[in-house]
Amino acid sequence: MKNKKVLLINTHLTYPNWSEGQLNEAFHQKAKAFFHSKGFDVMETKVEQGYDVEEEVQKHLEADIIILQTPINWFSAPWIYKKYVDEVFNSGLHSETFLKGDGRTRENPDAQYGTGGKMTSKKFMVSSTWNAPKESFDDPQQYLYKGRTTEDALVHITSNYRFCGVEIVPDYNCFNIYKGGDNEAALEFYPVHLEKVFNLDQQSV
Repeated sequence: MKNKKVLLINTHLTYPNWSEGQLNEAFHQKAKAFFHSKGFDVMETKVEQGYDVEEEVQKHLEADIIILQTPINWFSAPWIYKKYVDEVFNSGLHSETFLKGDGRTRENPDAQYGTGGKMTSKKFMVSSTWNAPKESFDDPQQYLYKGRTTEDALVHITSNYRFCGVEIVPDYNCFNIYKGGDNEAALEFYPVHLEKVFNLDQQSV
């Protein structure tokens, strides 16, 4: 029986003397250790270090689980991740390995948009680090997000995968990283979240 595979994508972008990437790397390594302990084969991509587009397509096709580790810079992942998505997902589109169109056809124009995905056996999760405090979300009285959730805030990232048929599982977030948030506690609780959302029990698989 083959081991299951997980693809861990770290898309931190270094800004010297300001944002060096240690926290996102710590979450990346925590996930790596967790999945190794569960018997998974771990594939890794660190976007800032470069990548081969066709290799990334193949990693996605082989992976059972895909996790994006990202800082939230100006309310999104760093620009290098958008470039990564454009290149990798365009290749998956043209080869018809990720999806076949948008789900609609001339014969069936009323089919739901976004239902052409071929990666229906896979799961995707975002793990992100935020300057924003947790209280910014899920509260209609908050000025910026006005009651929206982190799921809402990350939909421009998760939609790429949902469009390809991938199941989206609940995100994990480390909040308020510059102004008093408990980064260590968030890091320590991360494996508990992974175990829950991917239905992995305490035993190694």
